[in-house]
Amino acid sequence: MNNEVKHHTLIALVENKPGVLNRVASLFRRRGFNIESVAVGPSEEPGLSRMTIVVDGTRTNVDQVAKQLYKLVDVVKISDITGPDVVGRELALARVLCNGANRSEVMQVADIFRAGIVDVSHDSVIIEITGDPEKIESFLELVRPFGLKEVARTGRVALPRGLGPDADITYDEKGIDASQLERVQGNRPPVTGKGARLGPW
Repeated sequence: MNNEVKHHTLIALVENKPGVLNRVASLFRRRGFNIESVAVGPSEEPGLSRMTIVVDGTRTNVDQVAKQLYKLVDVVKISDITGPDVVGRELALARVLCNGANRSEVMQVADIFRAGIVDVSHDSVIIEITGDPEKIESFLELVRPFGLKEVARTGRVALPRGLGPDADITYDEKGIDASQLERVQGNRPPVTGKGARLGPW
């Protein structure tokens, strides 16, 4: 049986400065990393943003993604939180074609998925749905026959449940096991491995 995890979720805390997202995107492009989604927003710490990166682990070396990201001066901390003890959500907006004859059917489908109608026009509705990617894909497949005109998705955001145990795997800038080594770049914390909790640092 193949137990390989297809999608890995990495959390990067980055300094909230102009050009950070562009540098990260440039790194992905240069290295040819296959990134499924990136979601960025302010974190609980002033001056830091949380970047949630979903990586296709079957086609991309996840460790290399973390190590290369950590080389960027704007990156403060990286955690691989892949696993069952994670709360992950994605938001999607879908414009679905409908009219007086089938509008109630579209709304029924939305209700089944606990989705909300956020805009109504004469010939379409915009539906907001949150959940894991599988739920969103299932919803989109069900409304596609009505006429799926447009879809906008945020990409996954995630947090570990509770305060998980400290990671037992850390890496220095060269990618070697550095659990017992002193950091050589000021107060920057190490890359933390799967299941690590975020902060404090």
